Amino acid sequence: MPSTGPEATGASMRARVGDEIVVRGTTAEVVARDGEVVGLCHPDGSPPYDVRWAEDGRVTLYFPGPDAFIRHLTPSPHPARASAHTSPASDEPVAGGGHVPAR
Repeated sequence: MPSTGPEATGASMRARVGDEIVVRGTTAEVVARDGEVVGLCHPDGSPPYDVRWAEDGRVTLYFPGPDAFIRHLTPSPHPARASAHTSPASDEPVAGGGHVPAR
């Protein structure tokens, strides 16, 4: 599935657990930061997101700005099993109402 692209920023973003969030750098085509969406706060996939950052493995609550976009890496969930607060490895709820504690 293609990324939401630079046109889908802020409130128009929609992500699923397992998607990649990419934050662009100050130079074209340079990725400043990337990570995996590990938790959602809203059932519709709108921000903010719990993101595990690739550079250090830390999980933080992230409010994307206009320099960020979503790259969908996971297939669309089965409609009967879709839930905003599930972990990527199972359909079990994530503790803390969808938030993954920082490590």
